[in-house]
Amino acid sequence: MKKLALAAALSLAATTAFAGGMAEPVMEEEVVTQEASSSSAGIVVPLLLLLLVAAAASSN
Repeated sequence: MKKLALAAALSLAATTAFAGGMAEPVMEEEVVTQEASSSSAGIVVPLLLLLLVAAAASSN
């Protein structure tokens, strides 16, 4: 009876190790976002900075 109980316990322990099986990994798709940019966006900030410097220089 002890051998039967031991065999049952070992068989249950062995089956739980393979319960999940080998599954292929699920890869999530990479989200690609495109930033909206205008052609004058690179010019506006330096022009505003130049205007501020010119205004500060003319006030002295």
